[in-house]
Amino acid sequence: MAVYHRTNLTMRQLAPLFGVSPATVCRVIQRLGPLLALEPARAPADAAAWLWIVDGTLVPVRDRKVGASSSDYRFSANVRVVVDAETRLVTAAARPVPGTTADAEAWRNSGLAAHCEGATALGDGARTTTGLIVADVSRAG
Repeated sequence: MAVYHRTNLTMRQLAPLFGVSPATVCRVIQRLGPLLALEPARAPADAAAWLWIVDGTLVPVRDRKVGASSSDYRFSANVRVVVDAETRLVTAAARPVPGTTADAEAWRNSGLAAHCEGATALGDGARTTTGLIVADVSRAG
């Protein structure tokens, strides 16, 4: 499962790596994939003491219903995640939106803002109008 999700290889490419047929790879992924899905972590009572990082990335996809042609001319989906800064574990993730969606718009429509209520959440410069604390990443000189 990890190889499939981390490398973006097709089932046909994975089959020879494990000495099985592409159909077997498909069955394993379909059977085990849903077991990896976790419910979003609940914010504890002292959520104000927590530091969360909000970020997003473009994930290449083949499904044209989910993705859109991005700046690099590949079909991709824009995915938002909230990560606990201390443990580096994902506490919440939003449903993917087309890759052409602006970061701030994807954040506002994701529903993750409600998940971050009461916690200190950091974002990058693309989220200046979203109510998050934005880290200053300007270069000296």
